[in-house]
Amino acid sequence: MNGQKLWTRVAMMALLVLTTMAAEGGKADKIGKKERKSDCGEWQWSVCVANEGDCGLGTREGTRTGTECKQTIKTQRCKIPCNWKKKFGGECKYEFQDWGDCDLATGKKNRTGVLKRALMDANCATTVTATKPCGKTSKTKLQDAKKQKKEGKKRDRTQMD
Repeated sequence: MNGQKLWTRVAMMALLVLTTMAAEGGKADKIGKKERKSDCGEWQWSVCVANEGDCGLGTREGTRTGTECKQTIKTQRCKIPCNWKKKFGGECKYEFQDWGDCDLATGKKNRTGVLKRALMDANCATTVTATKPCGKTSKTKLQDAKKQKKEGKKRDRTQMD
């Protein structure tokens, strides 16, 4: 009986050793596959081109180099947000300061925008400046005038009741 237990333990140890060796052999094969994939260069993506107009759904093309690469060109779907300032590139989003005071010499006012977010592989300037003509009346003055009119109407209604 002791002999049978001994042989069972020896067989279990041999099986354990074989299983461990087989697992390590599989890892070596995986490392070799990874090395072959590294022969391929990084994907370089073009800018997103809208299917219709200058915003919305579109496509971009990617290319990479490498002698062992199965795929060197591929197309990817992308989206250009329609609410971003296209003047500064449809793939760049900026956070703008308030408009500055009107320059009487030029008749324009300026504000500066700092890059907030860029879409994939976009080349965006870190800061941009926007200009627009000075208006005759600012929005705050118009809003104040509307509030005064509404308050006047409310007073008239309460007096009539």
